[in-house]
Amino acid sequence: MPRRIARQHARNAAVATVAAIAALGLAACQDTSDGASGAASSTASQHSGSKGPGSSDAEAKNGEGSAAALRKTDPKPLRDGAGLYPRAIRLEHNGKDNGRVLASTVVPGGGNGIGAIQESTDGGANFNQVGTIADPASADGKGLCCSVLYELPQQVGDMPAGTLLWAASFGQDVPKADRHMSIRVFKSTDVGRHWSHLSTVASAPDANGLWEPEFSIDADGNLVCHYSDETDPNHSQKLVAVRSRDGVSWDGLHDTVASAPVSDRPGMAVVRKVPDGKYVMTYEICSDDPKFSCVVHYRTSPDGWDWGDPANLGTRPQTANGKYFKHAPTLAWAPEEGNPQGKLLLVGQVMYNADGSKAEGSGRTVWTNSKGGEGAWKEIPAPVAVKSDKIDFCPNYSSSLLPSADGRQLLEIATDYDGGVCRPYHGTDGM
Repeated sequence: MPRRIARQHARNAAVATVAAIAALGLAACQDTSDGASGAASSTASQHSGSKGPGSSDAEAKNGEGSAAALRKTDPKPLRDGAGLYPRAIRLEHNGKDNGRVLASTVVPGGGNGIGAIQESTDGGANFNQVGTIADPASADGKGLCCSVLYELPQQVGDMPAGTLLWAASFGQDVPKADRHMSIRVFKSTDVGRHWSHLSTVASAPDANGLWEPEFSIDADGNLVCHYSDETDPNHSQKLVAVRSRDGVSWDGLHDTVASAPVSDRPGMAVVRKVPDGKYVMTYEICSDDPKFSCVVHYRTSPDGWDWGDPANLGTRPQTANGKYFKHAPTLAWAPEEGNPQGKLLLVGQVMYNADGSKAEGSGRTVWTNSKGGEGAWKEIPAPVAVKSDKIDFCPNYSSSLLPSADGRQLLEIATDYDGGVCRPYHGTDGM
């Protein structure tokens, strides 16, 4: 029986109704593979030496800057074997390596949870594995979940722009009596080939969870880490943020979304900055109130740090005819010709009609909005059409969206079942 690397997204003591509503989160990083780690054709062990941001690996093709535009491709596996919670970035602060697309997934690895780093030098058409993050905190079945991949857009402490950061939740599968989860950060200075531990953002004081780290830079130049926190006895789960001037020491812990009912569970924050300086955060709110049964919401901040009253649960994005998303949202920003504000792109695991019925096109649809999130959102076809309609940790769960540099095409990485294995698929299409 394969070892789980499950994200325990609800406390054992949570209200049963809430647990049922949030069932997809109970095993958000579960291993359903046959135990194979599924390493792709090019691994970190094939690359030697250490290079700083802006350098090029001799065994990898050059990204050729913005010329490496995304191209229309049919969906195909990102890697062999299982891979969960995909994330993708296009390098923009690494000199001659700009234009490379890097992707990360959480991989079971036969009980030794790892972060797998894939690279594309042809705009997202093909990927090879170039790096691995392995840490004792997730080895021997301790568990690993819900990672984030981030390129520093400016210097933070002694880390120059272009430094890559990766963080995840560690230790959720440790027996409850001994469990103290943590969010740990790793950095790479050689375009994702090698990784070293940088810091620990937070460690749980009890057996409850710390989930889903997300990075941003606030208006004062601080590195901010947002995450979901189950350790406050007054909240089943809430969203919080801390910040750092150097990526090593973290302080300023405060709530960003914390609902008054104890049983409510805001979670899965994704933050993007738009050209007018505003920050937009998307998240789900799981609750026993049907209005908030893992429905996707968003809110904004003027500086990326102060998000207003945490009890304000934000706004539900919807289409002109009232469609809305539930579960595991992600957000992206893209330039748009003739619109200095650009456009936002949003995806959730499941799309519903205004009357609460499942919408046609669920799992095959992405939304766009050209007004900073305000007003109605528009539907476009998703580059990866997810076939399974099961609502759990795998199909279309926290899919990654990466627009091309000119905003005309979209790369998506989405997970789906393949013979019982949860595999990541990537594809691109126009938008």
